[in-house]
Amino acid sequence: MSFPLLTATAALPAIGAVATAAVPAAKRTAAKWTALVFALATLVLAGLALARFEPGGERYQLIESHAWIKDFGVRYELGVDGIGVALMALTALLIPFVILAGWHDADPLETKPSSRWRPTQGFFALILMVEAMVILSFEATDVFLFYILFEAMLIPMYFLIGGFGDRAHAGSDENAAAQRSYAAVKFLLYNLVGGLIMLAAVIGLYVVAGTFSLSEIAEARANGSLSMATSTERWLFLGFFFAFAVKAPLWPLHTWLPNAMGEATSPVAVLITAVVDKVGTFAMLRFCLQLFPEASKWATPVIVVLALISIVYGALLAVGQRDIKRLIAYASISHFGFIILGIFAMTSQGQSGATLYMVNHGISTAALMLVAGFLITRRGSRLIADYGGVQKVAPILAGTFLIGGLATLSLPGLAPFVSEFLVLVGAFSAYPAAGIVATTGIVLAALYVLVLYQRTMTGPVKAEVQGMADLKVRELAVVVPLIGLLLFLGVYPKPLTEIVNPAVQHTMSDVQKKDPQPEVEAAK
Repeated sequence: MSFPLLTATAALPAIGAVATAAVPAAKRTAAKWTALVFALATLVLAGLALARFEPGGERYQLIESHAWIKDFGVRYELGVDGIGVALMALTALLIPFVILAGWHDADPLETKPSSRWRPTQGFFALILMVEAMVILSFEATDVFLFYILFEAMLIPMYFLIGGFGDRAHAGSDENAAAQRSYAAVKFLLYNLVGGLIMLAAVIGLYVVAGTFSLSEIAEARANGSLSMATSTERWLFLGFFFAFAVKAPLWPLHTWLPNAMGEATSPVAVLITAVVDKVGTFAMLRFCLQLFPEASKWATPVIVVLALISIVYGALLAVGQRDIKRLIAYASISHFGFIILGIFAMTSQGQSGATLYMVNHGISTAALMLVAGFLITRRGSRLIADYGGVQKVAPILAGTFLIGGLATLSLPGLAPFVSEFLVLVGAFSAYPAAGIVATTGIVLAALYVLVLYQRTMTGPVKAEVQGMADLKVRELAVVVPLIGLLLFLGVYPKPLTEIVNPAVQHTMSDVQKKDPQPEVEAAK
């Protein structure tokens, strides 16, 4: 029997969460190091899974399958394709940086340590629990198992937002606590409603297919032994897609994200947009397109329009923001619009670009948001107007902030450029008008990033900024590797494209789509 690598990769952070929570109250530093060691060990296992994955091999690899709830046909069934293994590796990569960046985020709550209230242990244990659930959701090939994980990850995220939220508020502590509570409840309610609708669709799928196994359903549909009425397939598709669109988030189901990212600490904000939200776009590829190919094509025109609205709307609101973290949140809404546009362009370039975008957006947003968090921690304010001249007193902080911002606007030479370019190529080839509208997002991204940098980093040094310290060793250990990855994948994306492209071709085959032929053939 082979080693259950996928189970081990997901189980290790869960074990780490229990171990971290069990550290005695007075041993806060030990709790932090426990969490970091388990996160790094998980990264090693994810790297091993990535190394064992064969891009040209079977669609799903490292498969594990065991009976779970026999009476309902539910199985503990895992397997990864190129998209799943890439996002699993991204998650394992980002969590150590999230932990390092949030090293002192729970410290303000440690005013009265006791055996019953251990905020430091709780904070890092919740992060590891989210990691375990997200990794397992990228591995799950049983629809019911995926649904349980899809919903269960909301619980630790709710406590991370509401219980350990950002304390850089201009108002009173009571007002800040109320805003954190509002953001956490809004996050939970939006995603729970989406999940309940998805549950109805999951049950409907079982009634039609008689199984929750993704591979069995796909095989039955391929050989013709399972057919769905057109109306049935469309209703089931809408049930799944609605839940994924909330998680993604797609306009008009996006409004929970700015509140959640604004009120969460910066590391938790990274956890939301760079890790948890990717489950939504990943699931569109794995479940919507694979289980409901005809319904996916039927819904494409409307989804493309919604994606375009997300791109332009998110970018326009980012331009007008006065809060640094909310600006980054609205920029993420715009970026998720690009990802969904790439998925539903139904071209190989678009879907490859969308998958790369998921990975590259995770890295670039982590870099920008974490540096922004370091900046906000020093000044104690999220308002852009409270800054000015930072580059003169903290040049390294300002420089890393600029690189993170340039990656966000997809500057050539940095990783997001490759993915955004492929999405636009795919969109132009399938829907030229959509491609034209989407390019406005690029122009607006340059505007909100450069204006943000100008207002915070340049100009006269404000009195409150005068004594601001530059990045420290721990903070550099967070930012420098992320910037290195942005540069490496910006000039050499081949290692990533080789992994995801075969999976994209399988998805294109699922929906029976081929790339549009060019109107003018290249000269020989």
